[in-house]
Amino acid sequence: MQNTLRVRLAATAVAAVAVLGGLAIGTAAEPDAAWDTGWMAAPQQPSIGFEPNWAEEGFDNQTVRQVVKMTDGGSAARITLSNQFGSTALRVDHVTIARTAGGAAVDSKSLRELTFDGKPAAEIPIGQTLTSDAADLNLGSMDSASVTMYLAGRTGPATFHSQAYASTYRAAGNRVADPAASAFTETTHSWYYLTDVQVSGAEDAGGTVVTVGDSITDGYGSDYDTNTRYPDRLAQRLVEAGTPRPVLNAGIGGNLILNDSPWFGEAAVRRFERDVLAKPDVSSVIVLGGLNDFGFSEVDLPTYKPNPEVSVAQLIDGHRRLIAAAHRAGVRIIGATLLPMKGAEYYTDTSAAKIRAFNEWLRTSGEYDAIVDFNAAVRDPADPENLNPAFDSGDRKHPNAAGYRAMADAIDLATL
Repeated sequence: MQNTLRVRLAATAVAAVAVLGGLAIGTAAEPDAAWDTGWMAAPQQPSIGFEPNWAEEGFDNQTVRQVVKMTDGGSAARITLSNQFGSTALRVDHVTIARTAGGAAVDSKSLRELTFDGKPAAEIPIGQTLTSDAADLNLGSMDSASVTMYLAGRTGPATFHSQAYASTYRAAGNRVADPAASAFTETTHSWYYLTDVQVSGAEDAGGTVVTVGDSITDGYGSDYDTNTRYPDRLAQRLVEAGTPRPVLNAGIGGNLILNDSPWFGEAAVRRFERDVLAKPDVSSVIVLGGLNDFGFSEVDLPTYKPNPEVSVAQLIDGHRRLIAAAHRAGVRIIGATLLPMKGAEYYTDTSAAKIRAFNEWLRTSGEYDAIVDFNAAVRDPADPENLNPAFDSGDRKHPNAAGYRAMADAIDLATL
């Protein structure tokens, strides 16, 4: 983006590390280094969410430590922070990155300061993003990294990702260089401001895979701090197959293909360019979306509004818009069948018929470059309208960790 501050490297730069006050700092990589995104989260506007979070209140003289699971590694790292939905300019006063040592603790030997145009502090205008300079840090493709930010002043409401299914930690004052966990006494299960961790220095792995969708992509029903969402398992499968490559999760719980939601993010057709196609070296995308488009109109709950009735033809048109956008960008796009949800709060004869009709179009139209039949992978053999009880997280709609594993295992890696 034109307004995104990018890392500037001298033409003769080589990996270098200095030590200042016990904290390693430095830049790394070649002047034209290729960057891959090893982890991402799709940004959302502040909301109360489904469990307590800090998005609406924001931060004031506090340090936030966030733990993310990488799907690509390298010898240098940098991050992108987003003030997409902020109400004021965001000042970030001090940021570090390190390998995670468990919980809120980090590996002290790997602790690196991140700078912005060579400075420890930066200001991000409303609606903009900011990418840090590079730090010399070795991260493996399945390592966990901790990004720690000190926010000295009152931030106002925070751009965040509501349903992280990972613990984020908070401490009073500036604790970015503190490797211990003891000061980080508060936790939530959301991510704040952080949208990307990029890596450089590894061999090209064949292109990035981005998964986009709603809570079933986001990982609702998986276990906290275990990284058992279906994209996590897909990344692990690629490692096991000897073909590791970045797998990014662009899911947002409650997201819709066609309509924006105050709680559940911008519509997939609106955010597809920013959250998917703009990532470096994207070669393939998996799209899973439509249950909420069909289901929200079947119930009268404030969190599901706006909830206009969506026809099968309208949803297909939305998917066609995603297909066309991917093809214009030269990206392969894979469609996923909608999961069964008999017994869920918005399962009705109407929504069930729409799911069946949409899945039939997906399986037979040939409009996607390939399909993955998630419905077949997790449905109950005794009743295909039901989730398999072994895969049900308890709400008849979202898989558990075993169900997410079954979904990932149903993907033919050759289609990627």
